[in-house]
Amino acid sequence: MEKVKSLCNKMHFAIGFCQMAFPHLSRIRNIGITAHIDAGKTTLTERILFYSKKIHKIGEVDDGSATMDYMPQEQERGITITSAATTLTWKNHEIHLIDTPGHVDFTIEVERSLRVLDGVVAVLCAVGGVEPQTETVWRQADRYQVPRIVFVNKLDRIGANFTRAVDMVKQKLGAHPVVIQIPMMAGDECLGVVDLIHMKSLSWDKSTFGSEIHVQDIPSSFLEDALVARRSMLESAAEMHEELLEHYLEYEDLDEKQILRGLRIGTISNTFVPILCGSALKNIGVQPVIDAVIDFLPSPLDVPPVTGINPLTGFEEQRLPKLSEPLSALAFKVSMDQGRKATYLRIYSGELRAESEIYNATRGVKERVARLFQMHANKRERIESAPAGSIALAVGLKDTITGDTVTDISSPIILESVDLYKPVISIAIEPETRADQEKLYATLEKIAVEDPSFNYSENQDTGQLLISGMGELHLEIILDRLKREYGVAVRSGKPQVLYKETVLSSGQAHVRFDREIHDVRHIGDLTLSVSPTQRGGGYVFENAIPSDLLSSDLLNFIEQGAREAMLAGVVAGNEAIDIQVTLHELGSDVASMTGLGLKVAAGQACKEACEKASPVLLEPFMTVEVTIPDEYVGEVIADLNSRKGRLEEVSPLSGSSVIRAVLPLATMFGYSTSLRSITQGRGIFSMQYSHYDSKS
Repeated sequence: MEKVKSLCNKMHFAIGFCQMAFPHLSRIRNIGITAHIDAGKTTLTERILFYSKKIHKIGEVDDGSATMDYMPQEQERGITITSAATTLTWKNHEIHLIDTPGHVDFTIEVERSLRVLDGVVAVLCAVGGVEPQTETVWRQADRYQVPRIVFVNKLDRIGANFTRAVDMVKQKLGAHPVVIQIPMMAGDECLGVVDLIHMKSLSWDKSTFGSEIHVQDIPSSFLEDALVARRSMLESAAEMHEELLEHYLEYEDLDEKQILRGLRIGTISNTFVPILCGSALKNIGVQPVIDAVIDFLPSPLDVPPVTGINPLTGFEEQRLPKLSEPLSALAFKVSMDQGRKATYLRIYSGELRAESEIYNATRGVKERVARLFQMHANKRERIESAPAGSIALAVGLKDTITGDTVTDISSPIILESVDLYKPVISIAIEPETRADQEKLYATLEKIAVEDPSFNYSENQDTGQLLISGMGELHLEIILDRLKREYGVAVRSGKPQVLYKETVLSSGQAHVRFDREIHDVRHIGDLTLSVSPTQRGGGYVFENAIPSDLLSSDLLNFIEQGAREAMLAGVVAGNEAIDIQVTLHELGSDVASMTGLGLKVAAGQACKEACEKASPVLLEPFMTVEVTIPDEYVGEVIADLNSRKGRLEEVSPLSGSSVIRAVLPLATMFGYSTSLRSITQGRGIFSMQYSHYDSKS
């Protein structure tokens, strides 16, 4: 605890100093809204835009009029598919907001948004609590150390349980929740919330769509619970700073400024997570969420300076969020608008100007910014410059893709890139007409540039064109976009699982390659072995030969040959993973060996060694969570067992049951239809990638 207090005291001093030095940046917030699908994230975003006067009419997800869900596919399905950015103002603060998808098939959209955001509003459904995609997104935010606040939504629904949702934040997410609001419930109706910081009740006027807030004394029926919850909140806030703790121990209370100060320090340091509540659809509790974004989530000055590698020196460097610093910006998303490429950038230092020349340090090429825009969903507002701390859309960057760093050419730096996801499912497609065939490959390339979790390839054995993605819905959206957005009609086959390969035991092989190619004799003579690593261990190459016997250039050729052999596979042409390749010996005539000879020998030796090491196919397994009425539990479990599922947990949920199981992806095709049939349309399920394992 003493270490935490010391860290928080230093952080608080740094925050105060930076805000005095750079007042404009202290009023910027770069935030994302994240949630499991159907938790109400886009509905909350719509209200935030309305109350901040960014829009003048509330759109709804159900009727396809939500501002941030602008794609036809989003409007028809009532889900968010692509992350959408906007900028709004609230109490003299500038908030850059990204509304992210909640479906597991579009996790890459969340990943690349979290990479550049300073804070997150995590939305939970008061009925479902922490759901599978909530956990996935939370772990992503943990990886980038993004501070969070939580909004427990849908308190108007039957079965809503605020206390249970808060407990799940602690149990399932491993976070320390600090409740700063409690709901005022009358049966299944949410009357409003109790603000524990100011100790007032808040209710929202229905006739003004929640624009007017009634602030009153706390009703006696909620006062006791409010006092207990406030005591816990005060203790958490006081522990964040020595001065606050001394005051609390002496007076057993803190004033409003002291509470806000302690909560802000704790949130930014990721010590705890403030919990708010309400019902976005009923316009309850939204404005306090925007206040909490300003009060608790960090400005660009409150997060550590961005670090990266200088490609000229190889040393790590920092960039402060100042205009006087050299430009550094990360491209976190690429989109195609009417066939033209546009790049979303988070500017970390310096200033990005329209019509300026910049340097892509990742690829070593110069780029020119033709125009700059500030985004509001799919609408653009042209701007002349984007300073440090802001998010902007640049047009004209031809070679820049997701994860690239753009900088001043005189002061290059390469920032940490964006983690990408490999596809797990494929389908074969073919163009319907010759005209479609001519446009197909160019169109697929545009989509692949836009979406790093999508790729396409031609099967060398069958000649089929395969498109690959994160799930059935992902590929369904791609096919719809091909036809509707790009005017390319294709026929598609049934989904196919992307298998991998590995070995179950060890194997060793010796290969001598000696051949004349284009009048040059190429020799390679080596012995290597393969052995399995733990699941998720990936590909590992080890060199057991002393460095004085083998130059680094020749070693690179050997490693390249081994890696290419792993990509080609040994069982059925799938990529081999979770394998360690170890180089043991070279032939006696090392001086006569060539790079190409060693590369070919390494590839052949890998293949032979794998054939001796019990090679097997691996298939993707999915974590599936099914929510159904209690009367269908037996039938649903039986159906999952028939699909080779491994049951992990069955838990009650307000008259329903939640079944959690792990199943092979290959058995899950068409499951939505089967579940609807078994439960008469009353069951829902979610699915996310778990791991690769031996084919069942």
